Amino acid sequence: MINEFLADAESRMKKSVESLRDELVTLRTGRASPALVEHLLVTYYDVPTPLIQIAGITAPEPRLLVIQPWDLNSLKDIERAIQTSELGLTPTSDGRVIRLAIPYLTEERRRDLTKRVRQRVEECKIALRNVRRDVITDLEEAKKEKMISEDDLFRAKDKLQELTEKYYEQADEVGQAKEKEIMEV
Repeated sequence: MINEFLADAESRMKKSVESLRDELVTLRTGRASPALVEHLLVTYYDVPTPLIQIAGITAPEPRLLVIQPWDLNSLKDIERAIQTSELGLTPTSDGRVIRLAIPYLTEERRRDLTKRVRQRVEECKIALRNVRRDVITDLEEAKKEKMISEDDLFRAKDKLQELTEKYYEQADEVGQAKEKEIMEV
């Protein structure tokens, strides 16, 4: 039973760190990456659709993204979605493809992005603490119902704390790697 609780906790913690990783990929660095716009929601025939489902996205140069819609009627919708997003990029279109030039980041913008990275890492840590709290509550409830002993409860809490610290470190590593990527000139 304790192993089930710990396995559930590990699964949920792993998902939190993966979510952090996925979210940080969308933060703009000095390089062009298709992941920057893949999950951008485009209103396509009145349905919010991720950009990757309606267009091919390539990075032919380090500072250029090329978006080629499969349906040319969606070109204007894609442009509008890019302009209204937080990316701060201006799309240029030739009627068939959209080009996004990725400008160099200013020092101020880099600092803002690193603050956002730290904020997202802290949100991930909060999610990890919430998972730990939920599992501790479940373990204490199991103890009250005499399903586990007091010693088992303390051992499980220790293992849970080790697990939490492991995923804290992973979240920090992901955040530090992204900060380093952002601060590269």
